[in-house]
Amino acid sequence: MPLKAVILIGGPQKGTRFRPLSFEVPKPLFPVAGVPMVQHHIEACAKVPGMKEILLMGFYQPHEALSRFLVSAQQEFKIPIRYLQEYAALGTGGGIYHFRDQILSGGAEAFFVLNADVCSEFPLQEMLEFWQQHGDMHSFVILGTTANRTQALNYGCIVANADTQEVQHYVEKPSTFVSEIINCGIYLFTPAIFQHIGEVFQRNQQELALEESSNGWQRAEVIRLEQDVFTALAGSGKLYVYKTDGFWSQIKSAGSAIYASRLYLNQYSKSHPERLAQNKPGGPVIRGNVYIHPTASIDNTAVLGPNVSIGEGVTVGAGVRVRESIVLHGASLHDHTCVLNTIVGWDSTIGRWARVEGTPSDPNPNDPYAKIDSETLFRDGRLTPSITILGCSVTIPAEVVILNSIVLPHKELSRSYKNQIIL
Repeated sequence: MPLKAVILIGGPQKGTRFRPLSFEVPKPLFPVAGVPMVQHHIEACAKVPGMKEILLMGFYQPHEALSRFLVSAQQEFKIPIRYLQEYAALGTGGGIYHFRDQILSGGAEAFFVLNADVCSEFPLQEMLEFWQQHGDMHSFVILGTTANRTQALNYGCIVANADTQEVQHYVEKPSTFVSEIINCGIYLFTPAIFQHIGEVFQRNQQELALEESSNGWQRAEVIRLEQDVFTALAGSGKLYVYKTDGFWSQIKSAGSAIYASRLYLNQYSKSHPERLAQNKPGGPVIRGNVYIHPTASIDNTAVLGPNVSIGEGVTVGAGVRVRESIVLHGASLHDHTCVLNTIVGWDSTIGRWARVEGTPSDPNPNDPYAKIDSETLFRDGRLTPSITILGCSVTIPAEVVILNSIVLPHKELSRSYKNQIIL
C-alpha cells in the first residue's frame, strides 16, 4: 500500500533550549550518535515497505546545510525527500493541513507523522500492522509508551480501553494524574484526518470572525494536533494507541542529546555494528559503545567510552579520556585532557591537562519507566548543574577545570569556571 511520512522539524524560534548549539546548525541536523538527528527518522521511514516519499516540514528558511543533507539522504536511502516550508509556525496540525495536497498527491493511503525532536526505535511497521488489525480508513494510531506517575504530567496522557486499545480520553500535560501512557509524538494517519483538522480550522475562523477586535496576529491556520484534534477524537472510536516497549526519549535540551546518543549507540550493536568502534591492537582503548568518524585522528593511548561520539576531522591527543560526551567536527583535544558529560562544539580546542566536566541529566536508572526531565536552566536563582556545553570555536587553555558550565561560541577562556554561563 502506498505510504508517505512527514517529519515535523520546527523552526529557528524553536530549539531555544538547545542553544548555543542551535546557533550553528538547525537543531534537526545536530548529530546524535554520529548522524544528524532526523536521519534516524528518515532511515526508519525508508525501511517501511510501500514508502513513496518523505516530507520534512518546518519554518526554517531554505538553508544550505538542510539542502545538502536532503540531497545526500535521498542518495543514501533511494527515496524522494523534500522540504516544505511553512510561511509561519502553524503548530503540529496546521502544517500538515496547509500542505495536505502535497501529502495526498500520488494516492498515499496512509501517512506517518513524526516529531523530529524524539529519539526512538520507531516501530513504524508494527504500528502499521496494528492499524491494519484494529482500524479502518477512518481511524488513526498514536504511538504510546509508559512513563512514571509524576513525569507523565509533562506529556500528553492517554487513557485507552485495555482490550481494544481505543483511546477514550486524551489530555495534554494534565495538572493531576490521568494515565501513565504518554504520547510519543509519532502518529499514523489516513487522509480522513484532514476532515477533523478542517473542522478545527473552520471553528477557529468563526471564533476569529466573532472577535473582530483581535489584533490580527492570531491565525485560524495555527492548529495543534494534540490539544485541538486528539482531545476531540478521543472516545469517538477513531483513535487507537499502539504501546511500545522500545526505547524512547525527547531531545529538548542539549543534555538530552547525550542520553539520546546513548540509546542510539546501544541500538547500533543490532542495527549498525559497522558504526561502533572496536578495540584493535595499536588503536585507542574503547570501552562500551563509541562512534568514531573515519576522518578523526585518535592517539592510541586515548581511552574513549562508554557513550562517546567523535565527529569529522576531530583530533584526540595522547592520554586523553572521554566519557559520555559528543565531540563535534573539527574539535581538538590536546594531550591528557579529560572530557566527561560534555558536548564539545565545532572547531573548539581544549588545552593539555584541562578537565571539562558536566553533570549528567539522565533519567533515574532504577525506574524502568523514568524519562529525562526537561530541566529548567535556573532553579532558585542558580544555574542547575547540567552537562557542560562548549559552543563552536571555543578555546579552553591548558590545565584549567570547566565544570557544569555553558560557554557561548567564539570565546577564549583564560581560567577555570564552574556553574556559569560564559557569555
